[in-house]
Amino acid sequence: MAKLYFYFSAMNAGKTTTLLQSDYNYRERGMETLLFIPSVDNRKAHGVIASRIGLEASAYAFDSDFDFLSWIQEKSTHLHKLACVLVDEAQFLSKDQVAQLCQVTQVVRVPVLCYGLRTDFRGEPFEGSRYLLAWAEELVEIKTICHCGRKATMNLRVDAQGKAVKEGAIIEVGGNDRYVALCRAHFFEATGRLGAPL
Repeated sequence: MAKLYFYFSAMNAGKTTTLLQSDYNYRERGMETLLFIPSVDNRKAHGVIASRIGLEASAYAFDSDFDFLSWIQEKSTHLHKLACVLVDEAQFLSKDQVAQLCQVTQVVRVPVLCYGLRTDFRGEPFEGSRYLLAWAEELVEIKTICHCGRKATMNLRVDAQGKAVKEGAIIEVGGNDRYVALCRAHFFEATGRLGAPL
C-alpha cells in the first residue's frame, strides 16, 4: 500500500532541495509527479517551488479550501503514470487536507511526500504538522544545526536588527532574513523562556 510520508525539520535544513531531488528521481525514470505549494508562499513566484541553492520547479498552488483528494483523482485520470505526490511547506495544510492526502494514498494508491516545519516561531506545532506527525506512516527528520553545533529543532523569527520576535501573525513567509534555526536551549534563551544553554 502507498504511504504518507512527513519529512520535517527546522528552517534551512534543505527540505525543499530534498523534495526537488525526489521529484527529479521520479521524472528521470519516466514517471509523472504532482507538486504542490501553498498559495501564501510566493517568495519566488506563484506556483513555484524554489530552494535556496537555486533549484526550482512548477507546482500547483493550494489554499485552505483546496480539496486534494478530488483534485488528484480527477488529474490522475489524465496522466499516463502518476507515481508520486509531493507537497512543500506542508505545515500550512489543514487537518482536513491531511486527511485528504491520507485518502490519496488509499484511493489513488500513490505515495504522498510532505515536507515542512514541525513548529512555528513560538515553538507551537502548526496544524498541518500536528496531523502529519499523528497520521503519516513514515516520519523522517531532516537535520540541521544550531550555531552552537547541537541539533536545531526550533525556528526563531527575528526582526531587521536580528532580535527575537515573540508575537505576531502565525504565518509570515520568509527565509534567512526572518528566521534562524536554533536548538531548544538557545531558542528558550532568545525568547526569554525557562531554560538556558547547557
